[in-house]
Amino acid sequence: MSQLATSNTHNLRTWLIFLLPSLLGLFLFMTPIPLEGGMTIPIAFMAQSIKNILSPIINELITFIICFTGIASILVKVFKPDFVTKSVPLKHLFDTNWLWFGIRLFGMLFIILTLLSLNGVDVKSIMPEQLVPILNAITSENTGGLVLNDLLPILFSVFILAGLLLPLLLNFGLLELVGTLFTRLMRPLFGVPGRSAVDCAASWLGDGSVGILMTARQYEQKHYTQREAAIIGTTFSAVSITFSLVVIEQVGLEKLFAPFYLTVCLAGFIAAIIIPRLPPLRFKKDKFIDGSERDSKAEKVPDEKTLLGHSLDVALDKAYKSKGIKGTAKEGLNNALDMVFAVLPVVMAVGTFALIIAEYTPVFKVLGMPFIPFLELLQIPEAEAASQTIMVGFADMFIPSILAAGIIESDVTRFIIAAMSVTQLIYMSEVGALLLGSKIPVNIFELFVIFILRTLITLPVIAFMAHWLVG
Repeated sequence: MSQLATSNTHNLRTWLIFLLPSLLGLFLFMTPIPLEGGMTIPIAFMAQSIKNILSPIINELITFIICFTGIASILVKVFKPDFVTKSVPLKHLFDTNWLWFGIRLFGMLFIILTLLSLNGVDVKSIMPEQLVPILNAITSENTGGLVLNDLLPILFSVFILAGLLLPLLLNFGLLELVGTLFTRLMRPLFGVPGRSAVDCAASWLGDGSVGILMTARQYEQKHYTQREAAIIGTTFSAVSITFSLVVIEQVGLEKLFAPFYLTVCLAGFIAAIIIPRLPPLRFKKDKFIDGSERDSKAEKVPDEKTLLGHSLDVALDKAYKSKGIKGTAKEGLNNALDMVFAVLPVVMAVGTFALIIAEYTPVFKVLGMPFIPFLELLQIPEAEAASQTIMVGFADMFIPSILAAGIIESDVTRFIIAAMSVTQLIYMSEVGALLLGSKIPVNIFELFVIFILRTLITLPVIAFMAHWLVG
């Protein structure tokens, strides 16, 4: 930063541009507030309120959005209209490659069938009898019904609010301040910039989907390299405190929430140190989305400045260069539209498909069998039953706790399964689908490998803590 920029632009107006939006963003995304005996953040409370207001029509609204996305994508693929191909936002939304095009069509098919089934329409009577089992698998309350009823409504509300309001955190210098201050901690420990601490806090206090949205936006804006975005998206988009409480209550051990969450934090911290240093994250390119490389001097503090002074200079320079109200509002609207139209179909398709595999096939049970010796080595009671819950977490984070509550009697084992399901982090019904729907450079095979690594690394830590705290 030049001396001219520092002396002539860091005036009262620049300070206000930095402070007011940043403080509002901190309040909305990162300030815990008490709610119904628990804690949440304002953005999550607002999202829940929107969901409640729209509840009479929200399933139909989401179905319309996913169908509109699918039909628009078909029309663009076939006719390539000029008003779309010449518009960057429209081309980005509807001109997809063939893989995402197919996923959007599956998402549209799944949600139409599920909505019709939920509304009591007898679809079975108009389709061949041999397809009825497939229809049942798609529309079951534990597959497509779960995604449409329980997941998409809150994601829709979060996407609208987070998309519109994220520029408060991203555009006015807060991340530059935190990033410069925390880089000396985050870079050596986890290999990521200090600004990722804000992504982690937003996930931890609010919702993992918010953290992924923040990470994706910063990757597109060249604040994160490919490797950094992949690490942050798969490591720091943690499950919120609130949902962790729901998980431990499901296995009937809510009285142990404090040691449970301590265990989750410890295991997650250890995984965050180790996994970025292993394939596939280790081999991700340290280049930005456009192929350029980070300036090695960008994170260095000038010799003549203190760390805090340099952090404030960087933050205020960002505030001075901000886009103003109109530009910020336009960016927020584009963020919201991108998440709603691009990601909701992916969540419906990938989430439903993963839950069908978990519900109707023995795939995850078979994949869990090799873990039995490992569980026995860790002296985990009911190891064979516990092995059935390990791999199913890749489909949905809540399923292991549901299974544990029904088939496992040992408090130690139920504690381990609950903690493991939270620290595994990658589950296709939400986090995995969101990552795949974003531009963060990870594919489904890499997500599965990271899931396995997280399981292998966190399980011994969790088992040790469970034997100490519960056994």
